[in-house]
Amino acid sequence: MKQHTIGIIMNGVTGRMGTNQHLLRSIAEIMKQGGVKLSNGETIMPDPILIGRDESKLKRLCALTGITNMSTNLEDALKSSHYSIYFDAQTTGRRADAVKAAIKAGKHIYCEKPVAVSTESALELYKLATEAGLKNGVVQDKLWLPGIVKIKRLIQQGFFGEILSVRGEFGYWVFEGDNIPAQRPSWNYRKEDDGGIIVDMLCHWRYVLDDVFGNVKAVSCLGATHIPTRVDENGNTYKCTADDAAYATFELDNGVIAHFNSSWTVRVRRDDLLTLQVDGTKGSAVAGLRECYIQHYGNTPKPVWNPDIAQPIDFFGGWSKVPEQEVHDNAFKVQWELFLKHVVLDEPFPWNLKAGAKGVQLAEKGLESWAKRAWVDVPEL
Repeated sequence: MKQHTIGIIMNGVTGRMGTNQHLLRSIAEIMKQGGVKLSNGETIMPDPILIGRDESKLKRLCALTGITNMSTNLEDALKSSHYSIYFDAQTTGRRADAVKAAIKAGKHIYCEKPVAVSTESALELYKLATEAGLKNGVVQDKLWLPGIVKIKRLIQQGFFGEILSVRGEFGYWVFEGDNIPAQRPSWNYRKEDDGGIIVDMLCHWRYVLDDVFGNVKAVSCLGATHIPTRVDENGNTYKCTADDAAYATFELDNGVIAHFNSSWTVRVRRDDLLTLQVDGTKGSAVAGLRECYIQHYGNTPKPVWNPDIAQPIDFFGGWSKVPEQEVHDNAFKVQWELFLKHVVLDEPFPWNLKAGAKGVQLAEKGLESWAKRAWVDVPEL
């Protein structure tokens, strides 16, 4: 059986997302399972080198995963012909320069989102990579969450009839850090460090909407900084200069209206940290990260407004859980395997750097809408 060994430079794996989702739950798991299995019996085996600024953290990750190659010198790693893929999970502000260096070194590119701090910079990366003949991709993990996969299946089956609207609720309470440690790094709340929930989450909502429901045509967005000060990782109080909540409405080119509330200052009383409600003429669905509940037209109750009596309808009782009809792997791991197949077999991979630039564009348009207090069109890139 033939094995394709693919060297991967993994930069920024000491961060929360890089460690947990990309290294431990994706690449390390792919290695443990014997590589990516191909239909002809061959396999693709990742051979990563871990790159970061903190040598002690890199050593701990190597001990944890059994990976032997690590370095604090990205330039040296880029010189090696063994490594054909460059992956970037650094903070957003560091990404563009590192990706440019990797493109110059002839590496295929796979990176986290946002791909850059501006649409112009993101499109430049796409142009440079494609002109160099390099394969490129951006992490768009939520497309492989079981709950969203189930929504896509329902759309394919015609369950909804005509889709009318999509409602998204995302977020949770991120502690301020004074007496209970915060769950997110402090840079998320500083605009000067490329923080802010609009920049972070509207990139996600762009690919979810574009891939599942329809292309985004226009946006109306209101941001807020609800918590003015927080405490950083060193115990120092700092001023929050970036938005920690966003209330955004999107018009899609097929007439669907979508609204997403994104907040790090909300307490959860819903099925999951992210829920999507899709309403159509023939039925509705509510999906979390994993589960999905549906209500068909024929099961829809007929409420009558009367606040003077206790509500006689059990609104939760009329929903049915979508059964598990397929096995769902980790969403980040699924996309990693698809990208590795793209590099080795040239299989289609539409989630490229241009798709990532669309996410940056929507975040910029969201910020523009907030500043203008107006609807803003989202033109084709």
